[in-house]
Amino acid sequence: MNGDQIAQLSYLALLGAAIVMWFVTQNRLSLGKTVQMAAAWVFIFIGVIAVIGLWDDIRSTVNPAPQMTVSDHQIEVPRSVDGHYYLPMRVNGEPITFMVDTGASQIVLNADDARRIGIDPGQLNYIGRASTANGVVRTAPVRLDSLELGPITDRNIGASVTEGDLDQPLLGMEYLQRFSNVQFSDGRLILSR
Repeated sequence: MNGDQIAQLSYLALLGAAIVMWFVTQNRLSLGKTVQMAAAWVFIFIGVIAVIGLWDDIRSTVNPAPQMTVSDHQIEVPRSVDGHYYLPMRVNGEPITFMVDTGASQIVLNADDARRIGIDPGQLNYIGRASTANGVVRTAPVRLDSLELGPITDRNIGASVTEGDLDQPLLGMEYLQRFSNVQFSDGRLILSR
C-alpha cells in the first residue's frame, strides 16, 4: 500500500466508526433490537451473494436444459444457455460431449479425451498446426474407430488431437458435412441424413 491508499483507508475507517457511533447513540434504548435487525440484513446480504454465485447451478437444477431428440435419421439439439450446441456422442465406445463449432474444420480432441478413447497422446506426431483464439497450437492426426450420434454410426473418421488447452472437444465441418441437412432454427440444431 502506498501513502495515499493508507490515508484513504484511514479516512474510510474513521467515517465508518463515526457512523457506527452515531447509530449506537441514536438507538441506545433499543440496541438489542437494532443488533437483531443489523444481523438480519447481514444474513440477507450473504444470501444474495450466495445465490448470485450459485445461479448457474440453481438454474440447471430448477430448469434443466431439454435433451437431444432423435427420430429416424434426424437429430435435434437445443441451444445451451451459453449459446452453443452440444452433442453427446460415443467415440470408440466412450461417451464424449462435443461442442458444435462451424468455425473448426475437423473433430478436435484434447489429450485427456484422447486417453479416454484409447489413444496415447505421448505417442502421436504433432505435425499439424491449428489457429485458435489462444494462438497457434500443434495437432496430431488420428483415426477414430467409431463415432456414434444417436442411431448414426460412422467408422474410421479422421480427427486431430491438440497439444494446447481445449476445454471442450470440437465437432467441426468435416463431420457436419456428412449430413444432408444442417439447420439452425428457433434455438435448435437439426441434423438430417
